[in-house]
Amino acid sequence: MARKREVGTLWIGGGLSWMEQLCLKSFVDAGQKITLFHYEDIPNVPEGVILRDGREILDTDNFLKYEKKDSFALFADLFRLHMIHKCPGMIWVDTDVYCQRPMDYDSDYVMGFELPGNRRINNAVLGLPADSDLLRAMLDFTADLYPKPDFLPKEDHEACLAAAAAGTPLHVSQLTWGVWGPLMVTHFAHKLGLADKALPLPAFYPVPFPRRLEFLRRAEVVDMSVSDETTALHVWASNKREIGLRHNGMPPPGSWFDRACKAHDIQPGKAMIKGRGKHQFDTALVEQLDLEEVTRFGDVGGNAQGVAIAAYERWDCDILIIDITGRGQWPERPSRWLEGYLTMLRDHGVPEEKIRVAATAQDLTGCTLICNLSGFGDINKISHLEPVLQRCLMPDTVMITDIRKGSGAYPFLNRFGSCDTLSTRKVDDVPVTRALFRPTAEAAVQAAGLRAEQAAVPGEPADWAGIAAMLAGEKGWVRDGDSHSFLFVPRGSDTLVVTFDNLDIAMTKREDRRPWGYGFIEKQGWDMLGVMANGWTWYRDPWVHEQFDDLATSAFFDGYKRVVFYGASMGGYAACAFSPACPGADVVAISPQSTLDKTLVPWETRYHTAWDRDFSGPYGDAAEVSKAAGRVILLYDPYEPLDSGHVARFTQGNVLKLRAPLMGHRLGSSLQQMGVLSKVTTGALNGTLTEAEFYGLLRARKGFARYQKELFKRAIARGRPDLARRIGRFVLTRGGNRFIRKSMAELETAEG
Repeated sequence: MARKREVGTLWIGGGLSWMEQLCLKSFVDAGQKITLFHYEDIPNVPEGVILRDGREILDTDNFLKYEKKDSFALFADLFRLHMIHKCPGMIWVDTDVYCQRPMDYDSDYVMGFELPGNRRINNAVLGLPADSDLLRAMLDFTADLYPKPDFLPKEDHEACLAAAAAGTPLHVSQLTWGVWGPLMVTHFAHKLGLADKALPLPAFYPVPFPRRLEFLRRAEVVDMSVSDETTALHVWASNKREIGLRHNGMPPPGSWFDRACKAHDIQPGKAMIKGRGKHQFDTALVEQLDLEEVTRFGDVGGNAQGVAIAAYERWDCDILIIDITGRGQWPERPSRWLEGYLTMLRDHGVPEEKIRVAATAQDLTGCTLICNLSGFGDINKISHLEPVLQRCLMPDTVMITDIRKGSGAYPFLNRFGSCDTLSTRKVDDVPVTRALFRPTAEAAVQAAGLRAEQAAVPGEPADWAGIAAMLAGEKGWVRDGDSHSFLFVPRGSDTLVVTFDNLDIAMTKREDRRPWGYGFIEKQGWDMLGVMANGWTWYRDPWVHEQFDDLATSAFFDGYKRVVFYGASMGGYAACAFSPACPGADVVAISPQSTLDKTLVPWETRYHTAWDRDFSGPYGDAAEVSKAAGRVILLYDPYEPLDSGHVARFTQGNVLKLRAPLMGHRLGSSLQQMGVLSKVTTGALNGTLTEAEFYGLLRARKGFARYQKELFKRAIARGRPDLARRIGRFVLTRGGNRFIRKSMAELETAEG
C-alpha cells in the first residue's frame, strides 16, 4: 500500500500572489496534506492549508538573502534541510510547485533531475531520510557561512579562494545562485553515489527552465510534456517577471496558468503578481499609495489595466477609461485597445455598472486616483493632458504619471499642482521619472467648478454653498467650517433624520447633487440635518464636535418626537459616534466602522490617512458611546472580515445586527442595485423595520448578479461542483450572468 505523504513549504514576505495560492490549493484539492511554515501572519492562505510557525524548525530572525537578487531563496534552501531533519517523512516543495497528482512515494528519497542528461538535480521537490548521509553532509556544509565550494563554476570558485586569501572571505549571500540549492544537492548526491535516487525529468520538471514560458502559452503546450510519471509540476516563479511586465500581473488568457486558476477557483485579481525580487510592477502601485478610499479610478490612454483591477479589488471603486489618442484627440470611434480592456475588466469580475468610458471631454468627471502611464509627458506631449486635469481633479486626487527628461512636463504640471518622485529608470538612455502628482486647492476648485457648471441643473447654483443655501430656504440654516458643513432643512415634521456624507461624492457622483438619502427623506416629509465632510475625515474635527455640543445644549433636538442618525461606512461610524448628542435617538448604520483607534482595532488595515486622528472623547468609540442611543440597527456583510470585526464590537443590548451575506462593504450600493434600499432605509428610519421584513426584502438578492457570482464561487471553492451547477442552472434559466455562464462552460469542459 502506497504511503500517504505530507508535504511542507515556507513563505516569507507578506501576502501570497495567485501563483502561490494556486500551487498550495492544488495539494489541498488533491487530498494531500500540505503545511505552510511562516514567520509572520499571511493574510490570504487558501483554506485547507496547515499553518505552522517556522520557528519550530529554525528559531531565527536572520533570513538570509542572495544579495544580487534580493531573494529569500537562500534561507529557504537552508530551511528545507532542517524541516526534513525535524519532520521525518515530510517532502519539501517550493511554493511554485503544483500538485499534478498525490505524491505517494514509498522511498524517503524524493528528488528529480531538472535538465536532460541526468546530471543536475533540483531541490524544488526534495525528500530525504532524516538520518541519511546526504542530508547530514548538506547540513554540515550549510553550517559554514563563508564556504569555498569547489563545485561552483571555476571563475566563482577562484574568486572565493582569492577573497579568503586576502582576509575578506565571501559570505554565502554573495555567492552564486543555488550554492545551497541545486548546485549543492547535485554535488553531494553524485559524490555519495546517490544520484540514482533522483527521478527522471518527467517527475517534477517536464517543462524545464529553458522552456518555462510555455506556461504562459496555450495550456495544451504544457499538456504535451506532462505524463503519467508527473506527480508535481514546477511552474517556475521566474515566470512572474514576464507575467508582471507583459500581462498586468495576471495569468494570460487561455494559458496553463489561466486554466489551472479556474480549476482551483483561484481569483488572480485578488492577489495579483506585483513584483519579482527588486523589480516592482505597475500592479504594485496601489500598495504604495496611502489612500483610505478611492471612489473612482481614471486610466488615461489605457496603459494601466493591471492597476485598474488592483484598484477595484482594493477599493471597490468605479473605473473611468479615458479613450484619448496620443495626439490628444477624442477618437471618432473607440480605440482598438478599448474592447480588450473592457473584456479584461469583465472577466475579472468588475460589474458593468462600475465601468465608464470617457470618449469626449464632457464625459470626464472627478477621479480620486488617475494613472497616466507611458502616456502624456513621456511618450506623448504633456499639453494633451490639460482637458483631463481641467475636469478630473478633486481635493484628494493623486495622479501617477511618467515624465521623460526634456518633455517639459514639470513646468506644465506645476501650473496645476506639484510632483513627488516615486522611482526613476532609463528608457533608451533617457531618464524617465515615475511621479506622484497632487493638485493645488485652486486647481481642484476650478475643476470642480467646471464639472458643476457642466452638470448644473438649469436654475440651480453651481457650487455647494449656493445649493446648501437653496435647500435650507428661509427657515433652515447652513453652518460652514474649514472642512465640514451642516445643512438643516426643516419641513415642519416631528421627525428629524441626521445624515452623514462626503461632500465630494455628493457633488461629483450624484446627478441631483444632494446629500445621501435626501430624496426619500424629502418624500417622507421629515426634517433633515445633513453633516457633510470635505474629504475622508471621519468627522474627527473639534469644530464638528462643537456643533453637536451646541445642538445638544440648545434644545435643538427637543422639538422632535423621533430623531434618527443615519450613514454608511465613514458616515455609519459618525451616525453611531455622534448619537450621544441626542440620547435616545435611533441609529441606522450601513457597514460602519466602530473606531480607527489602532489600540482598539489593531486588525483594521484600511483608511490609513485617518489612523493618526483622535478617536477619543464623548463622540469617539462608536461601539461604546452608542449605548446611549435608542435602537441601533447595523447592516453588514458577515463575510467581510473587517466590517464584521467592527460590528462585533457593538455588544450593547440596544443593537440589532442585520446580516446581508455576500453583498460586500458597499452594501448600500448593492441594496440600491437590487431595488430594495429605499424600502429598507425608510422602514429603518421610521422605526417599523423588523428582522423578518429585512430578510424578506433581502430575498431579492437571488436575482442580483454579485450575490449569484459569490454564491457560485463559494460552491466551487468548497469542492461542490454539483451545487455550483444547480446554482448556475437556476441563474441562467432566469436571466443572464456573464461570469456564471462562462464558468459553467469551463466546468463542463474541465470534467469532460
